[in-house]
Amino acid sequence: MKNVLVYSSVVLMLLAGCSSKTPAIDETQTGAESSQMESAADADTVVVDENAGVSDSTIEIGEETMSALESQMDSIYFAFDKFDISMEASSKLQTNAALMQGKAAAFNIKIEGNCDEWGSDEYNFALGLKRAKAAKDALVAEGVSAERISMVSYGESNPVCVEKTQECWAKNRRDDFKLLP
Repeated sequence: MKNVLVYSSVVLMLLAGCSSKTPAIDETQTGAESSQMESAADADTVVVDENAGVSDSTIEIGEETMSALESQMDSIYFAFDKFDISMEASSKLQTNAALMQGKAAAFNIKIEGNCDEWGSDEYNFALGLKRAKAAKDALVAEGVSAERISMVSYGESNPVCVEKTQECWAKNRRDDFKLLP
């Protein structure tokens, strides 16, 4: 009897948990951001336009625009099914942190966690959030204020490469860094 109850609850959890592709979101986001996220929850990916009504030419720090600063930040990559920061990723995070504390100090930062196509949608959203959290922790350790950083997981829904090769899948296991006004 006990086995029947356990199996039944597992089946119910699987059926209920597989019905949505809403990404995991950092709980420290503002109410406006979360209401935008909820309104777009029916889509496969959630797109939040933090720059609505703001062009790159209006946001300038010295000679550089927000998009020019953003292009100087490197993405970091992860091993298969991992969210720990490698030595190579650590050096990229140090460079990114210096930029975030220097020229980009006036902006907030969004860390976007991404995964390859292996694993369930729910698993990949959770893994993407773990990857973003690991990067956030590393940036905070480098002196970037935690209040400036938000995180979002796109799971497998934001690939940069769609070929079915090991090299391509490795490109999709990453954290991207975006600047927000």
